[in-house]
Amino acid sequence: MKVKVISRSTDEFTRERSNDLQRVFRNFDPSLRTQEKAVEYVRALNAAKMEKIFARPFVGAMDGHIDSVSCMAKNPNHLKGIFSGSMDGDIRLWDIASRRTICQFPGHQGAVRGLTASTDGRILVSCGTDCTVRLWNVPLATGMESDDSSDNSAKQLAAYVWKNAFWAVDHQCDGNLFATAGAQVDIWDHNRFDLNLFRFFPSFLNYRNLTCHFLLENRSQPVNSFEWGKDTVISVRFNPGEPNVLATSASDRSIAIYDLRMSSPTTKLIMRTRTNSISWNPMEPMNFTAANEDCSCYSYDARKLDEAKCVHKDHVSAVMDIDYSPTGREFVTGSYDRTIRIFQYNGGHSREIYHTKRMQRYTLSTNNCVLTEICHQHRVFCVKFSCDGSYVISGSDDTNLRLWKANASEQLGVLLPRERKNHEYREAVKNRYKHLPEVKRIVRHRHLPKPIFKASALRRIMIDAERKKDERRRAHSAPGSIPRESIRKKRIIKEIE
Repeated sequence: MKVKVISRSTDEFTRERSNDLQRVFRNFDPSLRTQEKAVEYVRALNAAKMEKIFARPFVGAMDGHIDSVSCMAKNPNHLKGIFSGSMDGDIRLWDIASRRTICQFPGHQGAVRGLTASTDGRILVSCGTDCTVRLWNVPLATGMESDDSSDNSAKQLAAYVWKNAFWAVDHQCDGNLFATAGAQVDIWDHNRFDLNLFRFFPSFLNYRNLTCHFLLENRSQPVNSFEWGKDTVISVRFNPGEPNVLATSASDRSIAIYDLRMSSPTTKLIMRTRTNSISWNPMEPMNFTAANEDCSCYSYDARKLDEAKCVHKDHVSAVMDIDYSPTGREFVTGSYDRTIRIFQYNGGHSREIYHTKRMQRYTLSTNNCVLTEICHQHRVFCVKFSCDGSYVISGSDDTNLRLWKANASEQLGVLLPRERKNHEYREAVKNRYKHLPEVKRIVRHRHLPKPIFKASALRRIMIDAERKKDERRRAHSAPGSIPRESIRKKRIIKEIE
């Protein structure tokens, strides 16, 4: 004899709170729900609209510098710490959670052009236009929760004095070496300087005698140097997967790849415009993306540099800095057009654009008469993803660091299980119907400042005019005399090995 029973889980019908409504059991048989697709479409439409309503990407600003913020660096050992350097030589360690200065690193006499932290997070390396590279002791993680004290200056461990100004620095992912960019690429080893001397005798740093200077100058010799051409190297980045490989960009519009195990550079790529910054993909270490002066970013495979893997377009001015998310699925760029954009690693157009009123130009008018024009041209010089990929930090020449959410409509704080399931359901429904015109229009729409909107329209007109000119020249020429050139190869002049 068969006995049929009803079995239900307690979680399915128990209310989470006393004031919740009783749950209603539904039959999800498609034959009983003929309007399911129509209902889901309306929900997808509402989810796309709600995402725009709750989009509040700007979290706050960190004020403290008195000059333009020129560079930033993340500490791989501290999740909520960020270093920043300014044009007046000031270096600060910030606590992102409280948005305040934890520690200062005084010592540079000129602009700080590069910052990087060691793998263990204990040493900060800085370089600048005063021809020095300085090593600093980073406060421990427990120090970041301590109260403000009268003396929050960090101790300097060493200083390397060199002949030329430095423009960038980067530390090896797993090792003791770091590279500086300037008149040439120099490789240094911070273990060659006896750091234990300063740990046991910190008062040694306070004396400016001849013995100290003799020690510093004696140790100021790079382990290795690379030079390919006579132009200034403006950026350098170590490969996250292969510690002995690094990529550089120079003012002669070149991108070069070096291998420390070889005595000469590996390969060199010359483009039509200069590359300002380079960032390797942490999840695909053979790929890197270059931020270029022609308003675009180019993703390359280091094994095949004769063609770009993807061209990322949307900026209307030079791209100044670039940084990948820890997931490797997207990267953030900061541009001279006063905007910040987030791109998918394989997407040609940005998914987000961030800006504030203080970063744009606007006018005050009354009765159709312009009273005055306020021009805030706060160019974005450096950008970084946070170590967990949840936030974006930008530095501009208005002396501020700005903190943004990587996902503009993300709800901060602790989410209840029901809220989390609701967000996941809305995201799933929106992705299911994202190809429909109305949902696509709402998801893709971004408000642009008036200068950016006009510059984008003008740039589209110029690109269309150039394309029409090429088509007409090709139509009135002999067949095959003017070959078609791919956009992925158009900006590349040649590759040198």
